Amino acid sequence: MTAQRPLAAVLLALACAVAGAAEPTEKDAIAMAERGAAYIKAHGKDEMMKKISAKDPDFVQGSLYVDMRDINTGIVLAHPINPSIVGKDLTDVPDASGKKYRREIIELAARKGKGWVDYMYKNPTSGKIEPKTTYILRVGDAVLEAGIYKK
Repeated sequence: MTAQRPLAAVLLALACAVAGAAEPTEKDAIAMAERGAAYIKAHGKDEMMKKISAKDPDFVQGSLYVDMRDINTGIVLAHPINPSIVGKDLTDVPDASGKKYRREIIELAARKGKGWVDYMYKNPTSGKIEPKTTYILRVGDAVLEAGIYKK
């Protein structure tokens, strides 16, 4: 029995290391948004919306995912985790801290075409409201958003 304890400890340490390594980074968010932009350019916005809605593994990986909004109206075009907000304009609905981050996303996309926006959002893996930073990338009249939760 005692020989199993060291093995269990090693396996637990390895599992923790793998879980820690699996946390998405800013580079992962940028890469996912850029994959989305390339997909839109090759296949069109409607096909990308289908991919997002279907939770395609290229665009949904744990707490990291891409969603899409219309830059002109602010309407959510596709969201893999919270489909109930698709078709809605939540531009002026604040986060838990009162920040109108969606307005900031649209303004940044219109002004610079890409960048980062910080806000509070529900983490789909923990179920808790947590600090999040999202990379936004404008593709025509669409804004792709891929965010990571901060530690």
